[in-house]
Amino acid sequence: MSFSGKRVLITGGGSGAGEDLALGFAHAGAEVVIAGRRLEALQAVATRSTAIRAVQADVTDEASVAAMFRAAGPCDIVIANAGQADSAVMAKTTLAQWNAMIAVNLTGVFLTLRDGLNQMQGWGRLIAVASTAGLKGYAKVAPYAAAKHGVIGLTRSLALEIARRPVTVNALCPGFLDTPMTEHSVQVIAEKTGRTLAEARAALEAMNPQNRLIAPAEVTAAALWLCGPGSEGINGQAITIAGGEV
Repeated sequence: MSFSGKRVLITGGGSGAGEDLALGFAHAGAEVVIAGRRLEALQAVATRSTAIRAVQADVTDEASVAAMFRAAGPCDIVIANAGQADSAVMAKTTLAQWNAMIAVNLTGVFLTLRDGLNQMQGWGRLIAVASTAGLKGYAKVAPYAAAKHGVIGLTRSLALEIARRPVTVNALCPGFLDTPMTEHSVQVIAEKTGRTLAEARAALEAMNPQNRLIAPAEVTAAALWLCGPGSEGINGQAITIAGGEV
């Protein structure tokens, strides 16, 4: 599968799944633009391939997202991957925590996909990296789960609007990924429960019936498939990558 001549924009491209997506599409021949708040992290990823360049952007800010697309140039594939996690029981969740989760995980996806769609002139692919939390509940992450559920609804609605165009939109819903974000969750669980890091990690692995964390490369493989030939009829789907959890 070759993406020569295609330009891909990936938000949250400085680490984790975003970094793997960037390298995967670059390896497949695409020109890749990665965006995020942390310029140093983005530049570090960009040094790994001459096909990748970095653009600093804040997906929660409308003007910043518009500037991101101007800097990127016309994009054929737009992947809204930027996200952030937080944890607290509902009774102790502050409005600031709620607003932060909605801003990054839902509003950021809305702005990225909206502006990404508006600059597409012909063939295009829109992908939101959501989560199994968009399809089920998890304790102590209500704002995060609410935002991810919103991403699924946004994806399904937008799919109907663009169904007659050569553009599709889909969401990828991985379970707990083997990324720095999950490592942070492991540390939080250990601190709050008194478990060891190994025990905390094992608890997250056990959420997957395959008893493991999902590799970022599995998300990349699914994204490449959604952008390749034969995927034209895949539209408005929430594709779960979680070993059977959902």
